[in-house]
Amino acid sequence: MAEVRTIAVIGAGIMGRGIAHAAALGGYRTILEDLLPNALRKAETEIRANLDQAVELGKVDAADADAAFSRLEYAGSIDQAAREADLVIEAVPEEMESKIEIFTMLDKICRPTTILASNTSSLSVTEIASVTYRARKCVGMHFFNPVHKMKLLEIVRALETDDDTLAAVVEVGKRMRKEVVVIKESPGFITSRINAMIGNEAFYMLQEGVASAEDIDKALKLGLNHPMGPFELVDLVGLDTRLHILEYLHKSLGEKFRPCPLLAQYVKAGRLGRKSGRGVFEYPEAAKAEDAPESAVGKKLEVIRATAQNSFPVPSDH
Repeated sequence: MAEVRTIAVIGAGIMGRGIAHAAALGGYRTILEDLLPNALRKAETEIRANLDQAVELGKVDAADADAAFSRLEYAGSIDQAAREADLVIEAVPEEMESKIEIFTMLDKICRPTTILASNTSSLSVTEIASVTYRARKCVGMHFFNPVHKMKLLEIVRALETDDDTLAAVVEVGKRMRKEVVVIKESPGFITSRINAMIGNEAFYMLQEGVASAEDIDKALKLGLNHPMGPFELVDLVGLDTRLHILEYLHKSLGEKFRPCPLLAQYVKAGRLGRKSGRGVFEYPEAAKAEDAPESAVGKKLEVIRATAQNSFPVPSDH
């Protein structure tokens, strides 16, 4: 089994900084990358605060928290972050184009033995891996928000993922204190596929005036024992992320996943959830568009494309 000592995380948004927190606490040298210095400073502050809170709650020893924080490093480029990594976890927005371009770049930067993982919640890891020369060393690692609190990790075996890669990332997940489930690649995996259907139906009910958003949430929490209602959850995940997932599932699995028009309308209006201050519900104290602003994503892709022009061609026969 491949030994993982250094983990690079690409993208310092909500998911990226949470994954970096878990990796450092798991004992790994962890390099968190983002093009925006402000995103890295915010990540450093939040990870420290979350570690301190875990100590206060008695979930982590103070010495372990300090040791984890000391294992964290920060990088302003993908090249700087990934060159020495044994495992790179991509944590950019849920868009196939972004993920493919980053994997293309990582394949050129990383050592041949480096494992490449995508934190996709629904997209095809097989398709993402196909642009690399190392499809057998590509895998999905679907973490859940907030990463430092949520126990589950879905590990997704793509078509060509080999046993050694799978064993290595399962071990990483366990050291990160996660409960690991291994699944064969399928659109939406387990949780996203079920959550997308529940959340989409909730939007149809809201659109039809069946009940208020507050009462729909209350019914599922009290009647079905869900810890969060579907609208609370989508506001946390991001309405834009949920819409991307539904569009992909609709294309892959058919009409039962057609996105509710009201959801699409909310996204067009900029009502993206907690991260924008307003989704189904309002969050007046939330920073506006604090995670993965379009300008940051665009800037990252511009850098990737510029680098790709000066690199060897990507294989097209995979």
